[in-house]
Amino acid sequence: IGLMSSPYNDPNIAPPAVNRLAVPNGTNAPLVSPETHRLISTKPVDQVSPSKKSNITSTTKSLLDDAVAHLIKIEPKLKPIIEKHPCRVFSEEGLADEIDPFNSLVSGIISQQVSGAAAKSIKAKFVSLFNTHPDATTHTFPTPSLVITKPLETLRTAGLSQRKAEYVSGLAEKFHSGELTADMLFSASYEEVLAELIKVRGLGKWSVEMFACFSLKRMDVFSTGDLGVQRGMAALAGRDVGKLKGKGGKWKYMGEKEMEEIAEKFRPYRSVFMWYMWRVEDVDISTFDT
Repeated sequence: IGLMSSPYNDPNIAPPAVNRLAVPNGTNAPLVSPETHRLISTKPVDQVSPSKKSNITSTTKSLLDDAVAHLIKIEPKLKPIIEKHPCRVFSEEGLADEIDPFNSLVSGIISQQVSGAAAKSIKAKFVSLFNTHPDATTHTFPTPSLVITKPLETLRTAGLSQRKAEYVSGLAEKFHSGELTADMLFSASYEEVLAELIKVRGLGKWSVEMFACFSLKRMDVFSTGDLGVQRGMAALAGRDVGKLKGKGGKWKYMGEKEMEEIAEKFRPYRSVFMWYMWRVEDVDISTFDT
């Protein structure tokens, strides 16, 4: 897979959807280096040499179509769910979103155990610590090297708890030192990404799985620890999730081993399968003839 590196453009302007090479088992989002703002992405299809075009198996334009075709082939009951819920995340437009991994990971830390509105407010205050202009629309997310210059007491004025301030500062240090890089997150295997990020204080397995799925746009992420996915899989299997709701324990809707066995059939597109599991209960599949 060819890689491209180019200057980063204005983050406030949505990039056009360029048809690029895609990899079901790799990072499909264009990543922005947090310090240098260099853009790292797979090569646009029109820049692939003619002699190698016959070797192209997947592109950002075809990736979602390939994924949903595989899902429906494995489980026809998914067809009405897929038809009702277009999945922008892995669409050509979604895969064009340029992602600063430091920004995404900090946002994830800020969002832990607070409401969406509170997380948005805290993040805006955090960003304003590094921008002096009164117009918030001109503010840009700070680089890791800027974040590590602020004492924890200052970070806490944005509404961060002591622990979250430590997490954000520690994450910034890892990017600043080069222990974490956009290049590594782009090129490493999913297992390597998971192992490296779980080492970071404040990033649990579920947080890293969600980052890999929604920020890196890796297509084969599956989280057994997500209750919504567990509930959706139980509903798809025809179980009465309303009755199971009162059941205690972590695996109230479906056991971990069963989840893994079912999801295994949907490789290498388990991220898309997982996305649709969050939406199963929005569609009546009880009358679908299998």
